[in-house]
Amino acid sequence: MGPSSRRGRRGARRARFGRAELVEVLAAVCGAAGLDPVGATLVRVTNNAVFRLARQPVVVRIVASRALRHRVAKVVRVAEWLAEHDVPAVRLWDGVAQPVRVGPHRATLWHAVPEVGGRPTAADLARLLRRLHALPPPVPLPPWEPLDDVRRRIADAEELDPDDRAFLERRCAELAAELDGLEWVFPRGPVHGDAHLGNLIPGPDGPVLCDFDSTCVGPREWDLTPIAVGQLRFRRTGAQEELAAAYGFDVTRWSGFPALRAVRELKLVTSVLPVLRSHPEVQAELRLRLRSFRSGDTSVRWTPYR
Repeated sequence: MGPSSRRGRRGARRARFGRAELVEVLAAVCGAAGLDPVGATLVRVTNNAVFRLARQPVVVRIVASRALRHRVAKVVRVAEWLAEHDVPAVRLWDGVAQPVRVGPHRATLWHAVPEVGGRPTAADLARLLRRLHALPPPVPLPPWEPLDDVRRRIADAEELDPDDRAFLERRCAELAAELDGLEWVFPRGPVHGDAHLGNLIPGPDGPVLCDFDSTCVGPREWDLTPIAVGQLRFRRTGAQEELAAAYGFDVTRWSGFPALRAVRELKLVTSVLPVLRSHPEVQAELRLRLRSFRSGDTSVRWTPYR
């Protein structure tokens, strides 16, 4: 192999969304919006890179997965819809056309919520979900396709063993067939799509919803699944019972829950695939999740990606 081939291979393996690349994109987004990126804090990176600015009360969300950029316009519509209905949720930053487009990148800007309230509870989540579920859906709002983003992440994976890729693709097909055969309890309507306590922010007037990437028209049972899976996989005791009592339905007692659990766990496994080379610190946890998910060992406990 000649030097040019080695250079090409090294270039192909270059991390797409490491810290340096994120800071460059943040600077460009802030420049387009008239904001100051100096001193910004990187809060987290999975499907989105989330920054909190130091000099303005703004949160910047940059889409980190190229395969999921199509969702950002929907996120803006959902935020506007929730604001119209006065649902407690994060609000878009005013005076800037959104989403912000900088080259191939897409970002949204949000009013930072002063985190001064008490820690949100599963009962808080149940209250907000019941309110969201009662709304008339905006037009257009996409239908529930829970495996679409999983397939896109697999296709966009920075590092993925071919055998793992084949397994994940096969499992997607199996679960799609299982979902088609479920008998649902509730009628379909607007759902948050990723309803866990990490997507509630404590605020001065109570908790508010955030992260509308997965919002769609779908089964309410899906919005009750993340808390249940979180309790089973992350040792978050008590939250499932609290959610079930406050919402009035225990999804874990429904015959379709095992299929929804498997779909949720598949999402939790694959969420970091598009940024894996950029953030190698998540690789050990990914291997743990993949190994236990592939073997069907539901007793293995996971820890959040950092």
